Amino acid sequence: MSEAPAAFTEQDHADRMARATRDAIAAGLAGLLVTPGPDLTWLCGYRPTAVTERLTLLVLTPESEPRMLVPALERPDAEACPGAGALRLSDWRDGQDPYAAAAGLLRPHGRYGISDATWALHLLGLQEALPLTTYRALTTVLPMLRAVKDDHEVARLAAAGAAADAAYEEILSVRFSGRRERDVADDLARLLRGHGHSQVDFTVVGSGPNGADPHHEAGGRVIRRGDMVVLDFGGLLGGYGSDTTRTVHVGPATDEERRVHDIVRTAQQAAFEAVRPGVPCQEIDRIARTVIEGAGYGEYFEHRTGHGIGVTTHEPPYLVEGEELPLVPGMCFSIEPGIYLPGRFGVRIEDIVTCTEDGGRRLNNTSREMAFVE
Repeated sequence: MSEAPAAFTEQDHADRMARATRDAIAAGLAGLLVTPGPDLTWLCGYRPTAVTERLTLLVLTPESEPRMLVPALERPDAEACPGAGALRLSDWRDGQDPYAAAAGLLRPHGRYGISDATWALHLLGLQEALPLTTYRALTTVLPMLRAVKDDHEVARLAAAGAAADAAYEEILSVRFSGRRERDVADDLARLLRGHGHSQVDFTVVGSGPNGADPHHEAGGRVIRRGDMVVLDFGGLLGGYGSDTTRTVHVGPATDEERRVHDIVRTAQQAAFEAVRPGVPCQEIDRIARTVIEGAGYGEYFEHRTGHGIGVTTHEPPYLVEGEELPLVPGMCFSIEPGIYLPGRFGVRIEDIVTCTEDGGRRLNNTSREMAFVE
């Protein structure tokens, strides 16, 4: 297991909050309002021990230093977060109106971006306290807020990817035939944790016809010799995500199974080779799709080619038709084309890729050839 990445500093969080504030102003907003969730963790490093009905609110506006309102009993935890030195903290006590306290931090006619994870309870409370304010979801107004990673973030994603790769290499020596899908999924979860993951988000094991369901949940089906098996797994290591997919075969494969796997591998490679700054996100999707359509399987590729990854395993940018945003160095995303033949089998191959100054770099490096297991 590799050594833990260096912790983010107060300056890292101060820089993120300053950039987010500038982006908000450029988007025509009075500021940003952020409640517990991935945006709060990324911006100031604060992750409350338990998210409850008590309001915690980070306020980023150009007329003030970053301010965060917290419940009084949670203030010690907030004061200990990595970005606390770049914040002005205030608190409210049980029995007081937290929305009245929050109102004092906002413009009464302001238009604010608000984090996607905000509870309806809190948004409605803010609207009642300041009825002339308006709100837009952060993903809508600032979709690229966390999309471009710095070198330290890419290093964490690379470490998470390497750990997932190590788990895959080990799972190849585990017996598949005669065991239930959920047993192999449990093995994957154990291996991810053994290689440093603090959180396992998903372990998809889709055997035989179950592999034709892209998000099949590992269940009680007994894996048989002759099955194609889709393995899609990931979680968080050092606060950043992993997500990789390989498709293996139990025993010898048929010519058709090999052919379909080769088509998906070719599509994935073609999409990867197209990654470079300035290329629209949708173009990566089009390239993968063109390969699969040209081979006659277009109707069986039923999802986007990729999604961003960072402090969550799914976030912007999305590699999908209609997304015209250009790739930028530091963006990190999956490339994961697939073919799913209903009632028979499925194939998906997925790597996390980062856009560099002159192309792309894979953060998953296990073989994309079909692997055979017993």
